[in-house]
Amino acid sequence: MRRPNADHLVEAVNVTKSFGSNVVLQGIDLTVDPGEVVCLLGPSGSGKTTFLRLINQMETLTGGRIWVGGELIGIEERKGKLHTRTDADIARQRSRIGMVFQRFNLFPHMTAMENVIEAPVHVKGISKREARQQATELLELVGLADRARFYPSQLSGGQQQRVAIARALAMKPELMLFDEPTSALDPELVGEVLGVMRGLAAEGTTMIVVTHEMGFAREVADRVVFMDQGVVVEEGSPDTVLLHPTEERTRTFLRRVKQQAEAEAQHDVELAKTLDALES
Repeated sequence: MRRPNADHLVEAVNVTKSFGSNVVLQGIDLTVDPGEVVCLLGPSGSGKTTFLRLINQMETLTGGRIWVGGELIGIEERKGKLHTRTDADIARQRSRIGMVFQRFNLFPHMTAMENVIEAPVHVKGISKREARQQATELLELVGLADRARFYPSQLSGGQQQRVAIARALAMKPELMLFDEPTSALDPELVGEVLGVMRGLAAEGTTMIVVTHEMGFAREVADRVVFMDQGVVVEEGSPDTVLLHPTEERTRTFLRRVKQQAEAEAQHDVELAKTLDALES
């Protein structure tokens, strides 16, 4: 089943998801156009990660439909009836989407180069020589050309996440999904990962990003979507949602984020004073 006149790269219509009696998503409608960067914001448990996992078919829809590239994911129409897609067809659909997780999920026994070439060689069937050439270019793109032979244990968290981004890009996806890609990083490493993502956005990569990095969302996103309790509460341009929200739930969330940032900044000041006192 192909959606007629599909102008959107991603279109979600009345998407619902439940785990038993726990309703996580309650009728999500969302579109993403080619080249667009959409940031999903919201408190923990609002359904943001679940929505990404549904797009990538790591979870199964309870209700509604999602199209990617005009193609209905997970199910197809044959002779007027809907059928679940085969595992091979789901794998084909999933290969069009790159996903970067909170945790880096690199293969610990493989070097950075080997992690990046694994899927192109074994899923797409390209030669190792071609895959290595592409991987070299991708590792250079993420600033790790000199770490190609390093194992994950020899890399910092920020470097591991950049390898994970290169690995996702190696499949030449139409869409990149980022699930809080900096949340597991030490603060001093966050910037290097966000820098790579800024570069991808500048190149026109279509991205859906779950993040708590408000500065990144305001700078890079074309559209910000605020979710809470499984629904889209508010969406619009970054300045509209982040600076002039119309919904009280959005305002409350942003106040809490600001308070947390101020508390962390104060902690850094106090820590610096303590270190200065110890050195004097």
